[in-house]
Amino acid sequence: MTATQRVLTLSALLLGSSAFAQSQKTVTVGSKIDTEGALLCQLTKQALERGGFKVNDRCSTGATSVVRKALLQGEIDMYPEYTGSAIYLLTETGQKIDPKVSQNAVKAYTTVKALDLKLNKVVWLSRAPANNTWAIAVPAKLAQANGLKTMADFARYVKGGGTVKLAASQEFVDRDDALKAFEKAYGFKLKPAQLVIVPGGNTTQTETAAAQGTSGVNAAMAYGTDGAIGALGLVALSDPKGAVAVYQPALTVRQSVMQKYPEIARIMNPIFAKLDAKTLSALNGRIAIGGESAAAVARAWLAQNR
Repeated sequence: MTATQRVLTLSALLLGSSAFAQSQKTVTVGSKIDTEGALLCQLTKQALERGGFKVNDRCSTGATSVVRKALLQGEIDMYPEYTGSAIYLLTETGQKIDPKVSQNAVKAYTTVKALDLKLNKVVWLSRAPANNTWAIAVPAKLAQANGLKTMADFARYVKGGGTVKLAASQEFVDRDDALKAFEKAYGFKLKPAQLVIVPGGNTTQTETAAAQGTSGVNAAMAYGTDGAIGALGLVALSDPKGAVAVYQPALTVRQSVMQKYPEIARIMNPIFAKLDAKTLSALNGRIAIGGESAAAVARAWLAQNR
């Protein structure tokens, strides 16, 4: 091969490599900033990479309002959202949705799926069976000493003058479908002095504070699939009145991206179908308590669930 032929061959290879890079399927994935958000984001990122995508990692984008805005403005292409959160977001934009819809898993999903596509061109893929709803968790010793098993018991304790200091995010305190929903349904009201606001929505922080009594905290904002609750010696109080919505996670994707890459559904739907409460709680626990990274936990789980 002559020198000229070698140069031409090398140029062809470089051009071919450049064309491949330009044609490679590329998407950007984001998430909320809590433990489960990071886990679901990594599951999505790594599964899509195995499916031949190049994925820009924007995991832990921000709180709900931040990551949702990023999706609608095209800064990210997809992120895991919850049915209960979507109902709240849609209601905030003026949509009239019967509050009872949020308490029914099927109705909640079908409602947000239809409305988000119509109003915002956002596609909802299949939902996971887990219900990661809001909860309040307290130390087991406090629960045993005061007979605290349900939110009704908690309301009785608060109204009776029991010492309470709740660690929670600003979002949990402000939203009508979170703390306010509990207060309305069970007839109690926490004073500002009884609240410790933790930046972001990481329940590992709130639960650790309650377990350790940090700054007098003895109650924590929690999620239904948190893996740290039992490990930290806390108990989540049940919600017999169904005050808060069903929160089933699903991957939300911009419609234009789904039209371009319909195979995303084929890759991601089987994964979310396997994420029941027990599975998510165990995986979250490995991150929150075991100290593993969300990326490592997602990689190991995907390897076992091909």
